[in-house]
Amino acid sequence: MADTLYDLDDLSIGQRFASRTSVTVTEERIKSFAAEFDPQPFHLDHEAAKPTLFGGLAASGWHTAAMTMKLVTDGGIPIAGGIIGASGELAWPRPTRPGDVLRVEAEVLDITPSKSRPDRGMITMRIETKNQKDELVQSFTVKMPVPRKAAP
Repeated sequence: MADTLYDLDDLSIGQRFASRTSVTVTEERIKSFAAEFDPQPFHLDHEAAKPTLFGGLAASGWHTAAMTMKLVTDGGIPIAGGIIGASGELAWPRPTRPGDVLRVEAEVLDITPSKSRPDRGMITMRIETKNQKDELVQSFTVKMPVPRKAAP
């Protein structure tokens, strides 16, 4: 967990955060996650994945999202009150592969103090998950409620 946690009043548009750790994607984890949550051939078997759109074994997008959440909650985005999504848009521009090493970069895009609830507000962040080649494997634009230090 991060040493400093940010309240709404600590944040500014354009502020950036980066994961303090990385996650190495393994074939075993791809197949294990897929077997339980997304059992499609291109997530389970190299040969079955070759003729597909992916052209080889690829992690489920939901697996990539779960690994992203791990990086975010391990101090990648140190928000007071926790990482709580209210809504968002998720994209996977390229597959996550065995051997990829994932990290997260995030940027505050918007900050809106609540008019009806002075103890909180809403931020919009873009959270990008990149591999070891700096290629974008997931983009998540998310609105998140964030507590304020004190009512204004």
